[in-house]
Amino acid sequence: MNIKQMIDQSNWGCDIQGRDAARRGVTRRGFMKGGALALVGTSVIPAFLTRSVMAEVTTAAANKKKLVVLFQRGAADGLNIVVPYKEKNYYAMRPSIAIQQKDVLDLDGFFGLHPSMASFKPLYDQGHLAIIHAAGSPDTTRSHFDAQDYMESGTPGMKATQDGWLNRALQQEPAVAGAGKPSAFRAVALGTQVPRTLQGKLPAIAVNNLADFSVGGKGPQTSPISNAFQAMYDSSTDAVLHGTGQETFEAVKMLKAADPAHYQPAAGVMYPNTPFGNSLKQVAQLLKANLGVEAAFSDIGGWDTHQNQGNVNGQLANRLKEFSETIAAFWKDMGADAENLTLVTMSEFGRTARQNGTGGTDHGHANVMFVLGGGVKGGKVYGKWPGLANEQLNEGRDLAVTTDFRRILGEAAYKTLGSKNLDIVFPGSQVHPETFLNFV
Repeated sequence: MNIKQMIDQSNWGCDIQGRDAARRGVTRRGFMKGGALALVGTSVIPAFLTRSVMAEVTTAAANKKKLVVLFQRGAADGLNIVVPYKEKNYYAMRPSIAIQQKDVLDLDGFFGLHPSMASFKPLYDQGHLAIIHAAGSPDTTRSHFDAQDYMESGTPGMKATQDGWLNRALQQEPAVAGAGKPSAFRAVALGTQVPRTLQGKLPAIAVNNLADFSVGGKGPQTSPISNAFQAMYDSSTDAVLHGTGQETFEAVKMLKAADPAHYQPAAGVMYPNTPFGNSLKQVAQLLKANLGVEAAFSDIGGWDTHQNQGNVNGQLANRLKEFSETIAAFWKDMGADAENLTLVTMSEFGRTARQNGTGGTDHGHANVMFVLGGGVKGGKVYGKWPGLANEQLNEGRDLAVTTDFRRILGEAAYKTLGSKNLDIVFPGSQVHPETFLNFV
């Protein structure tokens, strides 16, 4: 089989489509343009791998600190996730979907977890898990698209922002002189493209499936396609092509060395067999492989419960079970490395305090965020509770925001990554160390 046939069979698009590759011919430079991206299958290797722009290693890397950010897309119902079971109006407003007091997993005598989140209770009791209720964006949009964009950019109400808050946070890390170079995998997202959160000047990689990585070399696992690519790069007399190609291969080899197809979680750890479960299992693999990851991002959809939301059972309960069990498995899988980890969850907004006519909830305002980590002062529900009396509701319908989400993300970035200039990370937010909730 020749190279063109192998590319055709692999459905590699880029510059070379199967039906016209023979017509146009294949050049080494053509492979370089299309092959560097196609080489990693469903993963995205950014342009920085072709130009070796590296600064000195950062404080977070030197201290082995890692920040994991998870986005619950669709607007999760914070009131049924961390239930204010002592609020009488909660039950009046949700006659069929409320979580009854006898079913909640009590946290502090006022709040309780949804019973499907039993795997979170030990993390809370052990002091690893902190909860921030009534958190959210000061912007009142009820648009999924706009709200997600504002939270990922870190600039509520501003649509012109070009980069994401986490990318800016990584840029604000102080460097450690003489400590070497940062990894090509410093910022990683699980998915087919770099998310809004990680877009910006600092390079980030998107990885959809680690097992799809194929690189050159010897051995039974080697792909003939990648062998052909590497042979072509190695024999090239084009200095530019040879350099960029070799850097790409070296970066992919770093990841392949972790043997992603045969990764085994720690003893006793079972991730849910779902896309989100597989995503966090791969995050754990990346972090444990010592590839120099400082920030990782993943997301989980399915939170837009307009109809048939359910209560202790049903649509939301099923999603919460998967969500909490996946995170708990990830925490256990990380083992001793969990001490250097901070994980933060977020969703674009909450749901209405009152259920609607179809047994669901509509787009709301404030929500709940979780922070998990070795340095987290957990076992506590943080934030100012605004109440659920009718006169206390935002616009007469939603839980009001009392903690700006940027205060939570800012504290996580400041204390985990060492991002000191929060005015750049969250412009106009007035987030400074004196405004922190001190959950880390």
